Amino acid sequence: MPSEKHSPYPSSRKSDRVDDYHGTIVADPYRFLEDPDSEETKAWVEAENKVTFGYLNEIPAREKIKQRLTKLWDYQKYSIPWKEGENYFYFKNDGLQNQSVLYTLKSLDGEPKVLLDPNKLSTDGTVALSGLSISENGKLLAYGLSSSGSDWQEWKVRDVETTEDLPDHLKWIKFSGASWTNDNQGFFYSRYDEPNEKTKLEDVNYYQKLYYHKLGTSQTEDILIYQRPDEKEWGFSGGVTEDGHYLVISVWLGTDSKNLFFYKDLTNPDAEVVELINQFEADYSFIDNDDSVFYFRTDLDAPRAKVIAIDSKNGKKSAWIEIIPQAVETLESVGILNNQFVADYLKDAHSQIKIFDLNGTFVREVELPGLGSVGGFNGKRHDTETFYSFTSYTTPPTIYRYDIVSGKSQVFRQPKVDFNSADYETKQVFYRSKDNTQVPMFITYKKGIKLDGNNPTLLSAYGGFNISLTPNFSAGTIVWLEMGGVYAVPNLRGGGEYGEEWHQGGMKLKKQNVFDDFIAAAEWLIGNGYTKSDKLAIAGASNGGLLVGACMTQRPDLFGAALPAVGVMDMLRFHKFTIGWAWISEYGSPDNPQEFKALYAYSPLHNLKPGTAYPATMITTADHDDRVVPAHSFKFAAALQAAHTGENPVLIRIETKAGHGAGKPTAKIIEETADKWAFLVRTLDMKV
Repeated sequence: MPSEKHSPYPSSRKSDRVDDYHGTIVADPYRFLEDPDSEETKAWVEAENKVTFGYLNEIPAREKIKQRLTKLWDYQKYSIPWKEGENYFYFKNDGLQNQSVLYTLKSLDGEPKVLLDPNKLSTDGTVALSGLSISENGKLLAYGLSSSGSDWQEWKVRDVETTEDLPDHLKWIKFSGASWTNDNQGFFYSRYDEPNEKTKLEDVNYYQKLYYHKLGTSQTEDILIYQRPDEKEWGFSGGVTEDGHYLVISVWLGTDSKNLFFYKDLTNPDAEVVELINQFEADYSFIDNDDSVFYFRTDLDAPRAKVIAIDSKNGKKSAWIEIIPQAVETLESVGILNNQFVADYLKDAHSQIKIFDLNGTFVREVELPGLGSVGGFNGKRHDTETFYSFTSYTTPPTIYRYDIVSGKSQVFRQPKVDFNSADYETKQVFYRSKDNTQVPMFITYKKGIKLDGNNPTLLSAYGGFNISLTPNFSAGTIVWLEMGGVYAVPNLRGGGEYGEEWHQGGMKLKKQNVFDDFIAAAEWLIGNGYTKSDKLAIAGASNGGLLVGACMTQRPDLFGAALPAVGVMDMLRFHKFTIGWAWISEYGSPDNPQEFKALYAYSPLHNLKPGTAYPATMITTADHDDRVVPAHSFKFAAALQAAHTGENPVLIRIETKAGHGAGKPTAKIIEETADKWAFLVRTLDMKV
């Protein structure tokens, strides 16, 4: 790796702050950076960005990379269309629009009309549409807006025909959708109490409440449907069944997939909320109902999930009926179309779609274009046609129209992107982790690659929260491949690729398995001639940022560069901000002595060792991230710059007017991707 000259890092004040965790004294010298609005923190951010952008501005390839990203990104992007009442709806982005535009039309070959253009809500695209719900008759749109990437939403209502907003305006909504009653007179939603305006981006969020909003009334008149003052961490997701008979309430606790299930009979104004499932023992995802019979996808006694039926008139477990048993593949989700179950499975982290009748008898498998990821198959119970999208690492999302009766698919929308997918290939390999567990990994590269150990390689993963990483298309990844890069994505434990057992294999006291899986992937790529340490970069965001932080501190010798994005870096204080407490079910709690020991052992912030040569690193975060507060990245950057020795640059790039990632404008995404690739071109000594 070439020697790098860069500006001295900004000085970061060190305090003598310490905390006692179960008898272990832990220093926290950069605690002051937890306050994003203090003058000291603002000055630190400005100084860090000055160094970082000074470094990036000196990279000759940066502008060329940005131009190529911009050209490649500039293609029409369509969402899967859906229908409510007599109207169809879909999103479209002309190419470089900061936010996608919502359209409506009467028929699929009719003239589309703009229903909502978020680009007109702010000059820089930082106000984003973050949720929507169309009324049963297709005439009203409830929609949520987020500013600068915040999780906080404000909801409004728009007339679909006139595209005019109604007076309704709801605030202090977070982690909630909206669900209309079948009479189109109002909707259910969940909110928190009004926060402190000055500290709303850091304060913890407790006591969510479920409300009903009647159209045309003030939010102060909204009817409280359900709350639990005795359970501050419970959250409520309310939805109206397709037949309009029930309000079904999924009760969540943090990010744990286990939930409760309550319901309320909407045909009886005096009906109480009934607790059908009142123990957090499994995931129960409501599918649909036949009168009093409720269908669920559940992982109860089935870690890869199955479909069951519960008659609410007799909710005893002994009366529950198994409809579709657990399969070898992992059952991700289920819907009902044409009075049949449409089941979305994962087979070794790629999609499979199977159709069953309502008795659970297999009908057919949907023929897909290849190994990739599928979305869609949405619609009403008696619909005989639906739409789905198919994508892979080198296939842009293509939308298909599917006839459920005949089983035939036809292309509905196919984007034209300025690259030749035939020049690239993806293969899936399986490697052994430290404890001999077999882990799958997708590797994508230009055909004709030489396995001589000299290929710049980007290894990216997540490994947590039961989230499955399946093949997906990204213009940024294509530019990386065009520059001669290899792109590798392992499906680590902690994810949902192989069901709940795979998830639990990377949780709490077993979190080190995730890091071992990632390190083993890096060693496999090196051992099989794809790359070498000097040419190997690692990347991940959020929980994936934690992954990168943990692995670069455990094995700084193994990687040439690291790109931790919006990462959870302080594992001893993550639960003290916004929704961080909800991750205790995944990570464990520092307040528990045994779990503290495990957290402290891998916490990236606490495992930096002075005098160590760390890989070239560019941390990325945003000043308005109220999911993983920027203090994680701020403190890690200050500590890394203090501990690091050697010539490799260790920088932090702090985005302004942005959050955790959702709703980020296209322009900001392109700029950030260009900066990341430019950083890797320089630090991995790539010829571009």
